[in-house]
Amino acid sequence: MCNSFEDYQIAKIDTPAPSFELPYYCPKKDDEWVLHLKDMKGKWVVLFYYPADFTFVCPTELKDMAESEAEFTKMWVEVLATSTDTVFSHRAWVKNELLMKDFPYKMLADHNLGTADAYNILDEKTGIAGRGTFIIDPEGVVRGIEVTSGPLGRNSEELLRKIEALQFMSANPWVACPARWKAGAKTLTPSIKIAGQVGEELEK
Repeated sequence: MCNSFEDYQIAKIDTPAPSFELPYYCPKKDDEWVLHLKDMKGKWVVLFYYPADFTFVCPTELKDMAESEAEFTKMWVEVLATSTDTVFSHRAWVKNELLMKDFPYKMLADHNLGTADAYNILDEKTGIAGRGTFIIDPEGVVRGIEVTSGPLGRNSEELLRKIEALQFMSANPWVACPARWKAGAKTLTPSIKIAGQVGEELEK
């Protein structure tokens, strides 16, 4: 399997993330630049797609993500808030929506829809992306995909838990993290010897 950021394909779990180059608005500096996914190599990345600026559930999600900035930073995670809006729309939204006050993350503008299509969350009829979360590891491989129904908001605490587990498994490739795992909790070492006895193994 090739781990190049340049290999284009539909996003799939445990395969190289589709490459992209997108303009973005930076609320902290009130300016725009261009970001290429290959420049993120060596970092954990969360590509956090939301349907649109000036909508209803989206600002509640982004406020939730913003409130977890310290935790994401501590885990060396780069959060990229992304929609099919323009950078101009992003700026206007940040300046007008109370819930977007002091929003800290880069806001990517997938206005030509190509990246949403590559990540398989584009509604071609509306030109709007779905509510998708993609966790990309430092090698550029997709390690987590979550897509939820349009009206359903996500939870940054669960996202942080998943990243913590993925980072732990990356450092300890022989282990598996069971449901609701958090740092310090029991892990599993997959083996035929514990098949049918996982409960007993977790109680040791």
